[in-house]
This record gives sequence, structure tokens and C-alpha cells, in this order.
Amino acid sequence: MPGETTGQSRWLAPADFVHHPESATWNWSAEEAAQYTRWLATRHYENFHVVSFLLPKRLHQDFFNVYSFCRWADDLGDEIGDAEESLRLLEWWREELEDMYAGKAAHPVFVALAPTVKAHDLPVTPFSDLITAFVQDQNVNRYQRWEDLFEYCRYSANPVGRLVLYLCGYRDRERQQLSDATCTALQLANFWQDVTLDLEKDRVYIPLEAMQRHGYTVAELYARRYTPEFRKVMKEAVATARELFMRGLPLPKLVDRRLAVDVELFSRGGLKVLEKIEELDYNVLAHRPVISRTERAGLLLKTLIRVVARAA
Repeated sequence: MPGETTGQSRWLAPADFVHHPESATWNWSAEEAAQYTRWLATRHYENFHVVSFLLPKRLHQDFFNVYSFCRWADDLGDEIGDAEESLRLLEWWREELEDMYAGKAAHPVFVALAPTVKAHDLPVTPFSDLITAFVQDQNVNRYQRWEDLFEYCRYSANPVGRLVLYLCGYRDRERQQLSDATCTALQLANFWQDVTLDLEKDRVYIPLEAMQRHGYTVAELYARRYTPEFRKVMKEAVATARELFMRGLPLPKLVDRRLAVDVELFSRGGLKVLEKIEELDYNVLAHRPVISRTERAGLLLKTLIRVVARAA
């Protein structure tokens, strides 16, 4: 493991890292950078597993590296506490990305990510698109139409699925389109699960036209008013996400069996969140829908059985 002055003492979460007075002067070897991204990817503040036990071990470090890029971009957008500073840091992050592609990686995430990009021929666009989404979060907190929200998801969610496909050797348009549907659906399911949490950040992801169509107002949303009109809004929102999940469900049949389990599990988990919302009669203003550990285990077992049966 790295020593006190060259390793663990510099293992900081993004917000702490950028505010450290000496971080700009630190040099990182390839080994230290890989250890940093592995540390960052395995200590996330949420219950999130970057690498499943089914993923081939040879890809673990690559996933840690890609995840760390996403984590940094996300935190620079959401954990700094000042929109102007976040915008400045996100532009700096884009410059660091461009430097890596020009062969001048210095930040530990990019030192670790550079060999992954080279080994898998990863294009810059998915990484750049993710930064664009986090920049948009600083400037846009309402979406008028479904099309506007889908366009946001094209930058905020779909690049992640495409990067996973690239890492696993898939580059065709058919799989990408199925992945896009799944990732957009997952993003929407997360939005509907976290309506009240997003309100605390002054963000409303429910399209305004959907609320207007059903006679519900933004003022009522901020007041957490659960009404028959809100129920109609959420019923439409859940149906929209479910349709996208169903559109993307053929993807597991088109990828390696081990990856298929992970892909299908994400979809089934997202669909389960939608079911939980329905069980609450769409009242996500009073209760945040969650999937229990027992339910997660059941989803995994059912998915394993389904994928094995498909391959038989």
C-alpha cells in the first residue's frame, strides 16, 4: 500500500480533494492512481456496488476507473454547495479529460483511466456528455416537456450504459439503443423515487406539461400536496418509465451471460421501484419507495434462474 506521504493521506473524496491546498502539486504513479480509484469506488456513500461478483475480474479495475470519473463529475456538480464554483470545477474537469486524451493525464482518476481508454478504445463523447449533464444541473431545474427530459437523460444516464457496453466489447447501434432505453428508464425511476429529495435541491424533473395536463401546480408540489391530480401525474410518469424499461428488456439476450444478469437485474430493480410507487398509490410525497434486502435477493435469484434457463 502507498506510504503516509504518497498514498492514503491523499485518498480524499472529490469535494475534500479539490479544497486541499496541496492537491494540485501531487504526483501520482499508475499504481497509486489505480489504488485511489479502487478505494473511491468501494467506499461510496450510497449502497451501490460498482462491480458485481459476476463481472469478469479482468474488468474490475476498468470499471473502478470509469466509475471514479463519473463519481467525480457528479460530486463536482452536487457536493460543492455553490453553483458558480461547480461550473468552474466542471469546466476544469472537462479540461482534465481533454488533457488525458492528449496524453497529458495528471489527476489520479485520469492517470488510472488512461490505460482503460486505450485498452478498450473508449471515445471521449460519453465522458464529455456526462460533464455536460452536470453543467446543465447548475443552470436548469425545470423541464417543460417529456422530450426535454429525455434529452437531459441522453447526457446524464445513457453515456453510462454505453461505456459499460464498450468495456464489455459491444459497439453496435442495436445494443446501444436498447441500453439507452434502459438507462433513461433507470434515471426516471430514480427521479420518481426521489421527488422530495430533488425538491430540496430546487429541482423538478416531472415535466411541467404533464402537471398542467392533470391540473397540478409546482406550488402544490413544493407544499407536498398529495391530491387526485398528483396521483394522475405520477401514474403517467410511472407508465412512461415502465414503457422504456420494457423497450430495453431484450438487451440481456444480446450480451454475455454474466453481463446479462447485471443488466437484467438493473431493469428488474427499476421496475420494482415503479411497483413500490404503485403500492403507495403514487404518494411519493409522503413516503420514499425502497426495495428491501429480501426483495433484492429475490430479484437476483429470479434473474439468475431466468438467464440460466435462457442459455440452456
